[in-house]
Amino acid sequence: MKPSLDIADLKEVARRRVPRMFFDYADSGAWTESTYRANEEDFRKIKFRQRVLVDMTNRSLESTMIGEKVSMPVALAPTGLTGMQHADGEMLAAQAAEEFGVPFTLSTMSICSIEDVASVTKKPFWFQLYVMRDKDFVLNLIDRAKAAKCSALVLTLDLQILGQRHKDIRNGLSAPPKMTAGNLANMAVRLPWCMNMLRTKRRTFGNIVGHAKGVGDLSSLSSWTAEQFDPQLSWKDVAWIKERWGGKLILKGILDAEDARLAAATGADAIIVSNHGGRQLDGAPSSISVLPEIVEAVGDRIEVHLDGGIRSGQDVLKALCLGARGTYIGRPFLYGLGAGGKDGVTLALDIIRKELDVTLALCGKRLITDAGPELLYKGRD
Repeated sequence: MKPSLDIADLKEVARRRVPRMFFDYADSGAWTESTYRANEEDFRKIKFRQRVLVDMTNRSLESTMIGEKVSMPVALAPTGLTGMQHADGEMLAAQAAEEFGVPFTLSTMSICSIEDVASVTKKPFWFQLYVMRDKDFVLNLIDRAKAAKCSALVLTLDLQILGQRHKDIRNGLSAPPKMTAGNLANMAVRLPWCMNMLRTKRRTFGNIVGHAKGVGDLSSLSSWTAEQFDPQLSWKDVAWIKERWGGKLILKGILDAEDARLAAATGADAIIVSNHGGRQLDGAPSSISVLPEIVEAVGDRIEVHLDGGIRSGQDVLKALCLGARGTYIGRPFLYGLGAGGKDGVTLALDIIRKELDVTLALCGKRLITDAGPELLYKGRD
């Protein structure tokens, strides 16, 4: 097999190894997928200034995100059903991130539970919270994250209702997969995935089953979200969540300058400019296209991060140059996980690190903390 040299290579390996319904879950957007595509395409429009005859020795990608030291300003984004890309996927990805020196964010809708991830890691990870109608369950989730010593809570704001993703409906997405003729045929040619999944007991939503009232089984993500996600979630809810949590708080899903100013007023530690990977409001702008106006709107009142469309270290650098303090990768690490488990996640991170390092040098800088708009080519009108 040819070595994977970039994230696109990992994507193709994952496509061959992961059952279609789970690969498509990770690799899809809402409705026409126009926002999903724009997230990637708009990065390609941004060009760098090439600089020469500068000292390129002693380079460093070290930085901080919400005060935590990171080996590069990249975190693993919260992604649902990660443990269906590869058995025990959240645990493996968290270990890879910890060893690499970057944050890992566990989704509420994970296969491995908060406690599962805490059992295999030594450093604190971050936990992403969805607000449900059942507030006792939400409070319990927060308390479980505190007990696991999570160092940040990532509150997702843009999924009060679920955007329709056609591939999930057509594939009959469920965890574990239903044993239909089509699914069996698809899995039959992915035996390593099947064997790994048979060896683990973690095949459904670990943070919910056995914890939410009356939930002893949960195969359908869509039915749970339709019944339990709180469509009345509002800015006033941030206050009680922040008080209950008592630690670092990140607000995910900001795509508008006015919302950014409201978010900054909550006293949260950071916002994530994000359109949920193009999986919610189809037809919304790309994350990178609105980043500059959001950075301008909040100034230094709150730290700004970016999620959505990053497929390379060059994309990371472009986001930093436009004012982001940190970035998140979701699909790239999922492709790595599907392609090669923990080693695949490490490879995805290493690919991004190398691309970021070389690009920074060729733009004439040695420290990632010095990256700014002067590294970008303005072009001609």
